[in-house]
Amino acid sequence: VQLVESGGGSVQTGGSLRLSCTASGFTFSHRYDIAWFRQAPGKEREGISCIGNGDHSAVYAASVQGRFTISSDDAKNTVYLYMNNLRPDDTGVYYCAPTFCRDYTKTFGSWGQGTQVTVSS
Repeated sequence: VQLVESGGGSVQTGGSLRLSCTASGFTFSHRYDIAWFRQAPGKEREGISCIGNGDHSAVYAASVQGRFTISSDDAKNTVYLYMNNLRPDDTGVYYCAPTFCRDYTKTFGSWGQGTQVTVSS
């Protein structure tokens, strides 16, 4: 099971980015939910959003609610994270991982390299 994150970059406050999480070795909708995490400099990795397999139900952390949208394209085996109205405290490395949304503190497999998001004021 390997997930590859992409789409990060540098933007100014208020900007937008779309992150992609693409799987190889398993089908997203088959078994696991998929969550996005981020790790800011000097901080613990935190879960920010999760999408359910099959029904595509979504959950969000309070810090991103209303600004970020998670979606899944099963045909492309890809989960997206649309990030709008970005703020400097959104800066960090973003990762995706297989999990179960009912408790996405628990993930499966190893972490990928992530994708860097930098928001300047």
